[in-house]
Amino acid sequence: MVTCLVSRRRVLDLGVGAAATAMISEGAEAAAGATAGAQPGDALVTVGDAAHKPLTPGAVRRGAPPRLTWPMDPKTGLVRSGAKFNQVLLLRLMGDRDEAHGGPLVAFSAVCTHAGCIVSAWRAADRLLLCPCHGSQYDPARAAAVVAGPAPLPLPNLPLAVVDGRVTVAGAFSAPPGGHTGRTD
Repeated sequence: MVTCLVSRRRVLDLGVGAAATAMISEGAEAAAGATAGAQPGDALVTVGDAAHKPLTPGAVRRGAPPRLTWPMDPKTGLVRSGAKFNQVLLLRLMGDRDEAHGGPLVAFSAVCTHAGCIVSAWRAADRLLLCPCHGSQYDPARAAAVVAGPAPLPLPNLPLAVVDGRVTVAGAFSAPPGGHTGRTD
């Protein structure tokens, strides 16, 4: 019979090592989820909202500046904020009918297709999205077509749905966010 003596210290070391490995693995999974692109069913939450409250259609008013949002997994509460390419501009078009909140909700990538800057300005008079880096301008009423500046492509759109009163992602971006800039998270 072979007897193996293991010190209490060795058992503790092994336990701490196993726990650390499990924590690192969980952290890696969370990081991967945070950098994964928008997934169908994700709710949209406003960038900077610490409560991560999913947006409702009524929260987005006609003619108001776009909201800069992140997709969030509604099951886990994981906000996909680990990559700038996940930022989404959410706005309501003017619409021709006298609807309760205005025209339809639309969403576009917030990443300029010229140099990858965040499209963060809004010119209310013309209802145009503006990139502050090099002056590209996009018209959300024309599928975010480029109307001025060096951007070579329109902003990719993100299909939306309203599920349980929340604005959610209904599919993939129409093109890779950032256009020809490539993903350099």
